[in-house]
Amino acid sequence: MTIYSAPIDDMMFLFEHLKDNKEYNEIEKNKEVTSDLVKNILEEAAKINQDLILPLAKVGDEKPCIYENGVVRTPPGYKEVYSKFIEDGWVSLSCDPEYGGQGMPKTVSAFFDEMLSSSSLSFKLYSELSIGAYNCLKTHGSEEIKNKYLPKIVEGKWSGTMCLTEPQCGTDLGLIKTKAVKNGNGYKISGQKIFITSGDHDLTENIIHLVLARTTDAPKGTRGISLFLVPKYEINDDGSVGSRNGVNTVSIESKMGIKGSATCVLSFDEAKGYMIGPENKGLNSMFTMMNLERIIVGIQGLGISETAYQTALSYAKERKQGKSNENKNGDTDLIIQHADIRRSLMNMKSIIEGERALSFWMAQQIDVSLNHNDQNVKKKAGEMVSLMTPVIKSFFTDMAMDITNEAIQIFGGYGYTKDQGIEQLFRDNRITPIYEGTNSVQAIDFVFRKVSQKNIFTNFLSLIDEEIKLCKSIDKIKDKTLILENLKDILIDFTKWMDPEGNTPKDDISASCNDYLKYFGYTSLAFVWLKVLRKSYENHSANKEFYDDKINTGNYYFDKIVPRADSHYKSAISGSKYTMSAKFN
Repeated sequence: MTIYSAPIDDMMFLFEHLKDNKEYNEIEKNKEVTSDLVKNILEEAAKINQDLILPLAKVGDEKPCIYENGVVRTPPGYKEVYSKFIEDGWVSLSCDPEYGGQGMPKTVSAFFDEMLSSSSLSFKLYSELSIGAYNCLKTHGSEEIKNKYLPKIVEGKWSGTMCLTEPQCGTDLGLIKTKAVKNGNGYKISGQKIFITSGDHDLTENIIHLVLARTTDAPKGTRGISLFLVPKYEINDDGSVGSRNGVNTVSIESKMGIKGSATCVLSFDEAKGYMIGPENKGLNSMFTMMNLERIIVGIQGLGISETAYQTALSYAKERKQGKSNENKNGDTDLIIQHADIRRSLMNMKSIIEGERALSFWMAQQIDVSLNHNDQNVKKKAGEMVSLMTPVIKSFFTDMAMDITNEAIQIFGGYGYTKDQGIEQLFRDNRITPIYEGTNSVQAIDFVFRKVSQKNIFTNFLSLIDEEIKLCKSIDKIKDKTLILENLKDILIDFTKWMDPEGNTPKDDISASCNDYLKYFGYTSLAFVWLKVLRKSYENHSANKEFYDDKINTGNYYFDKIVPRADSHYKSAISGSKYTMSAKFN
């Protein structure tokens, strides 16, 4: 089985020392969230994740969801752990107290999301989509809808899904065929949806589907899509679960990974539904759910990477093989004494800790965009969240593929077998660069829609400049400051070259979007690593062992990982001549 111990010390370091967002600290309710409270939450979260949820990862892989007699059954143990999970209130962690939530900021719930992803991504997905549905309904639902559905979702008794994809369309949602016909105070929804995560299961009393469909006279393309709430079971006037709605499971997918998560084909046969948000503006409403979900998918990659690292590290401390360069007595050494194994472990460690710092920085921006009193401040933070969402989603999940692959390599031949559990992490993570918008689509969106809004890009550069200014006076990180400054200068040149309104051919730009996003990702991690190094030197005397390790890891990132960025820049600006002239016979 895989090894996982929640990295509470690192999380608390970030919470106590990297809350440097002035606007975040102005939010009144955040002042009540003390370090003692957060540490208590994380310790309790670690217990349920390590003791109860982590063992479900192997169970779900070996005894996946089954579909029989019209019923989807989750793997053994899932129902019992889910009952404990909602009894302890974990679904409600970040939800509004008005609907029974605990009201914790994203800076806290993001840590919990990471722990869940580290423990069992399959189990996590059942509650994750519920929080997405909660966010969408809270933002776009009527008061009647919110009062009727949100308390049960927050309690965890009802779960949620988002139903976008159809057999003929995935990324191109303009091709959706599902129909919505007006019927009294609601609509009759008919059509088929595929790849629906948590589309059917036996964990909750009801499942609340958020479905994209077209009304009878809707215009073609994405301009004619509306959003509907379609419950698995209808709701009685007293709020209790009523008769079965016209939603049926056709099948569940047999997948490469996350086998404990039910991915369903659903048929809607004149199912009763209710419009959420304005007619023909369904994509706008759904993107409230989807954009936050993309950030969470990035954190899934981070969480799986952490487990892969810890499992590989544990193995490296136990496995003996060969002799290290420093071997004087002729005995076989543990593989952790070999320089190349240490290189692999440090690659993982430096990227993971950088990603955790960046996700914490991002969580502050999200909290400001949702909760600050000043609308201009909220707007600016929201723009930063919009800019960074494709980076978090794509960069973290791509890095997770590298990290899980490298973890398997540390195990050698044993890594290729199922006995150690490390190969499951690679398979489970493989979906993260695909769902919620493939990473290539994210990169294209990043270049053509996000970075092209030059004021938002400029705001990000100004944050880098502020950090550089703070660090220039610290002798021990002056060299790292210069590295980040050079990264920023090249990023500016790279961005000009990638400008869709400039002179670079469009094919050159399109073929280089992935390289550009990766360059941006490495630069973003360098930005937060510089913050971490600054704080580590400022607080060094408080915990010498912890901060020495942090400083060493940060230095490794700048010296060994940052040079990767240059290859992406050079590859991109070479253009697409040979790419587009290739003959694929």
